[in-house]
Amino acid sequence: MLRELLITNLAIIEKLHVEFRPGLNILTGETGAGKSIIIDAVNLILGGRGSSELIRTGAEEASVEAVFDLEGVPALAARLAENGIGCEGGELLVRRTVSRSGKNRVFIGGGLGTIATLGEVTRSLINICGQHDSQSLLRTEHHLRLLDGYVGALELRGTFASRFEEYQQARQQLEALEQGEREAARRLDLLSFQSSEIAEAKLYAGEEEELEEERERLAHGEKLLGLSQQAFEAIYGSDTAILGTLRRVISGVTEAGSYDKTLSPVAETLEGAYAQLEDASLTLRDYAAGVEADPGRLEQLEDRLDLINRLKRKYGADVAEVIAYAAEVDRELATLSNREEAKEELSLRIARLKEELVGLGAHLSKKRAEGAESLKAGMERELADLAMTHAVFETSFEASAEPRAYGFEKAEFLFSPNPGEPPRPLAKVASGGELSRLMLALKQLHPESEVPTLIFDEVDTGIGGATSALVGVKLKKVAGSQQVLAITHLPQVAAFADLHLRVEKAVRDGRTATSVQTLDGEGRIAEVARMLGGARVTEKTLEHAREMIEEAAA
Repeated sequence: MLRELLITNLAIIEKLHVEFRPGLNILTGETGAGKSIIIDAVNLILGGRGSSELIRTGAEEASVEAVFDLEGVPALAARLAENGIGCEGGELLVRRTVSRSGKNRVFIGGGLGTIATLGEVTRSLINICGQHDSQSLLRTEHHLRLLDGYVGALELRGTFASRFEEYQQARQQLEALEQGEREAARRLDLLSFQSSEIAEAKLYAGEEEELEEERERLAHGEKLLGLSQQAFEAIYGSDTAILGTLRRVISGVTEAGSYDKTLSPVAETLEGAYAQLEDASLTLRDYAAGVEADPGRLEQLEDRLDLINRLKRKYGADVAEVIAYAAEVDRELATLSNREEAKEELSLRIARLKEELVGLGAHLSKKRAEGAESLKAGMERELADLAMTHAVFETSFEASAEPRAYGFEKAEFLFSPNPGEPPRPLAKVASGGELSRLMLALKQLHPESEVPTLIFDEVDTGIGGATSALVGVKLKKVAGSQQVLAITHLPQVAAFADLHLRVEKAVRDGRTATSVQTLDGEGRIAEVARMLGGARVTEKTLEHAREMIEEAAA
């Protein structure tokens, strides 16, 4: 539950520290005292829009801090711990600041966070039910979700929505295939030509480098022949050849080695050099014998390299890129060539998803129809308690043969406050006060118990007379399982408070400031009396207030 709220420099609030308790927390006070600002502060904690207009005049930033007791929501505490958000002593501290520069800073559990994360965390802890929530009953698109929440079908609804999204995507893919037939045919022709052109070239990696080397050899054949023959003659073939001279040197060193053994290794080294030179000379001889001018082969090489260059200009910087492009073209060709197969697969997938949607939708429709009957009985019972004895509440369904995002039907709540009048859409028949009662009745039947704190912001607007006390009873009932914060102008409602807080404003040092006072005993009686009698409080109104509080506590 929400334990503490600290508001600084927000609107007319300079600094306000409020502590809350379990059960029904009632906030009262004169109009304009600042009750709605407290709701604005909570809305900031819920991740709502933060405007610089909210900042108190003369201040550079406004801040809101809240402390939550997570004892009743261990799953949330465990989830926060997994995400590195600390909850010391089972309490969560969140803080948000709004500056005139437009920057927002968020702290969650002592660490920096984002507004999105703040909203995700706090919206599982607090829900505000205000006059705008009553107005949301006029929006028919919300009715089906309210009904699904009431019958416990939100998980099934989510599964249906997920399958419906898959169904829509498959239909869009099929439509795109069917609409792109002409473009696909043109693309198929182009890709087929490109694939054939590259395939006919029969390229392989490294080919261009090999051809360049061979062309270089053929282009310089005469020079290669002359140089290789010249080298052979110098090493082996002439009277003054290197090998002849080296042989005489080896003989001399060998003879010297017979007199001095230290020269033997030198002779061996020279023998090795002789053998290597002899091998080199023979290789040069064989190479020269194989060198020949081949103008025909050179022309073939030039033609092949020219073909490769043409393909490179079209499809890639080198042969490897051209080959890679061909592979990509072949993949796309396979996809385009298999369009009919793809269309058939998509059609089968659409049919399977449609069948699954029909099954899920039938289950949803059954739960909704049964839930609508139960909701009708419950709403009419609750409305009767709120002095609308003859009210009729129904749910109208509009079925569809094709699935929608959340089922095969739309839903709309219908209402008739007077006997003999047929139920009609809420927007056409319900007054503001009746909408408030409808919302309060709905909260009795579906209080969203997974959220530990509910805030009712003047949800009793438009309600008066004997019905007012029944509103207090209803709020007290909700507060039996959840913490409830309620802003009210009705003394009959305030009398049911487990904690009564009076919001008031005063002028200090020429500035208006809001404060909150916890009321107990006579202070609480005086406030209820003020709400009963206005500016003039008499002994009679005080006695009446005391009786109201005692009766509410009984």
